[in-house]
Amino acid sequence: MYKSNDMKLSQFRFRLPEELIAQFPSPYRDEARLMVLHRKTGEIEHKTLPELVQFFDEGDLFVFNDSKVFPARLFGHKEKTNALIEVFLLRELNHRNRYWDVLVDPARKIRIGNKITFDDDPAIVAEVIDNTTSRGRTFRFLTDYDNEEFVPRLYALGSAPLPHYIHRPMDPETLAQYEQVFHNQPVSEMDNERYQTIFADKIGAVAAPASGLHFSKQLLKRMEIHGIETQFMTSHVSLGIFKDIDVEDLTKNKMESEQIILPESMTNAVNNAHEQGRRVCAVGTEVMRAMEHVAGTNGLLKPYDGWTNKFIFPPYKFMAANAFFVNFYLPMSSQLLMVAAFAGYEETMNAYHEAVEQGYRFGDYGDAMLIVD
Repeated sequence: MYKSNDMKLSQFRFRLPEELIAQFPSPYRDEARLMVLHRKTGEIEHKTLPELVQFFDEGDLFVFNDSKVFPARLFGHKEKTNALIEVFLLRELNHRNRYWDVLVDPARKIRIGNKITFDDDPAIVAEVIDNTTSRGRTFRFLTDYDNEEFVPRLYALGSAPLPHYIHRPMDPETLAQYEQVFHNQPVSEMDNERYQTIFADKIGAVAAPASGLHFSKQLLKRMEIHGIETQFMTSHVSLGIFKDIDVEDLTKNKMESEQIILPESMTNAVNNAHEQGRRVCAVGTEVMRAMEHVAGTNGLLKPYDGWTNKFIFPPYKFMAANAFFVNFYLPMSSQLLMVAAFAGYEETMNAYHEAVEQGYRFGDYGDAMLIVD
């Protein structure tokens, strides 16, 4: 048995067969499997998403992330050499001057002064004006579009920013089979719809708040009929969510900052639920991180509009929520560490080993876990 105050990264390694990393979502949002983990006893139940409501009472509260993913992945060509370049938009730095932080691949080919063109819209040209990291660059976009027209035109060039562990089969026959499953919808169009929650509202994320992807209109309606309340906050998920932790000593890890907005209506609802002894369920690790960032020692939340780089790993005392709805995460990921902090290390790892044995699907398009007392 490991002592909780000696947690090391390697303790969160587990065998995950590649075939269990979901490459496509379920045909319908609420069709995923649901593992329910009772953290006080370690008991595990195997359910489906529609059965979620049976674990909550009237007046219990779910908190969702309403961040909207923008189509951040673009492909262009380097001027003169015509080399194919992948461009991943991170964030807009200056709207008026059209400065953006981006990642490029292959980075070795892209230097300050280089220009990138886009076949689907020759009126947009990207000029490299700075190097920020090994793959990071600052772009200035050159175009005759006015500022209000430019960003929609830029987004029209992009596609859904799927995580790096999704490797799609490229042969037409296999893709055609998947398209039939998704009602003959092209896979790219399917991703643009399904790699987005149905309540996405505030644009700014470059990765989906994946736990929220499971909630369909029908499931939300079932929750409403059951008397479950819902509230929304915003956490603009960054690529840092997929960044490997590269230190064994978890106390030395640093998370990338993410912008979070917790409105007064949401914080009041959480505080009222706590005062009345009702259950508060955080949907996704980014929701839990944001609420814990603003929670006081008394557990009360305050409205907030700013940034957080909070890193949660065992041991940690949670103040803001007493139920947790999450996906199944990859080994040694920051999300897995947070789940273990909430559910307990041994309980979490036992549940994950069973998930592998039972063939649960992992990753953003995978199955779900509900953690309750």
